[in-house]
Amino acid sequence: MFMSEKVRKGMESGSWIRKMFDEGNIMKKRYGADNVFDLTLGNPMVEPPEAFFIELKKLANNPVPGMHRYMENAGYPETRAAVAAQLSKETGLNLNGGDIVMTVGAAGAINVVLKTILNAGEEVILFTPFFVEYVNYIENHGGTVKLVPSDDQFMPKVDALEKAINKKTRAIIINSPHNPTGVVYNEKMMRQICEVLAKKETQYGTAIYLISDEPYRKLLYDGLKYPSPLLFHKRAIIATSHSKDLALPGERIGYIAVHPECPEKQELINGLIYCNRTLGFVNAPAIMQHIVRYLQDVTVSIADYQKKRDFLYQNLVDMGYSLVKPHGAFYMFPKSLITDDVAFVRALQDEMVLAVPGIGFGGPGHFRISYCIDDRTLAGSLEGFKRAAKKYGVK
Repeated sequence: MFMSEKVRKGMESGSWIRKMFDEGNIMKKRYGADNVFDLTLGNPMVEPPEAFFIELKKLANNPVPGMHRYMENAGYPETRAAVAAQLSKETGLNLNGGDIVMTVGAAGAINVVLKTILNAGEEVILFTPFFVEYVNYIENHGGTVKLVPSDDQFMPKVDALEKAINKKTRAIIINSPHNPTGVVYNEKMMRQICEVLAKKETQYGTAIYLISDEPYRKLLYDGLKYPSPLLFHKRAIIATSHSKDLALPGERIGYIAVHPECPEKQELINGLIYCNRTLGFVNAPAIMQHIVRYLQDVTVSIADYQKKRDFLYQNLVDMGYSLVKPHGAFYMFPKSLITDDVAFVRALQDEMVLAVPGIGFGGPGHFRISYCIDDRTLAGSLEGFKRAAKKYGVK
């Protein structure tokens, strides 16, 4: 047998996001790209901010000697210092470059963290629904997934979290603003989660890490402010990227930030640097490190994304769809119009609209749509949503 059983099973179950994306490509070839309205991927259609191109041109026209060589596995000191300075500004904490490890995107960051902290069989808690790749990341490093439900507003059930934690609990992964729902955990929720972690650490005499996956941290709407978990738990670790806030998903540039007062900080940082190398990442992309050090307070247009959010949300509500209004990221997670969300997504597909069934995120009975797309596609999808609503007797 040329393939491991684990990989074979993983490929068979696969990612619904990619399945629908691939099917969409087939449909576009058959019916024409302009006739298919693809809302499957969180792959920003907007271009990076002008400031990115300015820095890119500067670097191209005035190359830094040795800029394509290896650097420290943790990344360039100047870039780490710039990231730390921005986080210090956002949180009021005193981070420095030694608290930062530059990584190959947020996915690389999460894998590095899990590799560093997990022993075989230890548990990592996820709230449902969740970004499906978390399961793969946890299993990559011998961990066990434990699922904890959220309420009907997609907020974590804190009492269920408290019951789920035991001596084997090593970490919890949170994601706010959230994929696939777009909800944002407010300060009260963040504080409650962290209070439970602190209580259980004392009860069991263990260390429980809060891994905060934050690629959408700066994509906040309606004037909301982001309550960083660094403010509430000393074993909080940020794992993030510039894929969304700078629209650079293909450049794979991210970082890990460790709470400056983490009790075992230096040992943890050393482990993260070691795992960044031994997992084969070696270091984060050099050119991107040179560029993003100057862009820590820059984002794509938040107002443009909020406009897309408002347009799609209001139209879906007017059609009779039921959904929680997102306040961040660029996803919505409406209820399926029939119990079987896979069948409903197939019905949308018949109307030339591509979405992802909620079962792919551990949230059956819903479907995910992404609005980080061009306005033509967004507007063009509405007729398909209307026809599906009419088919199932809504409004």
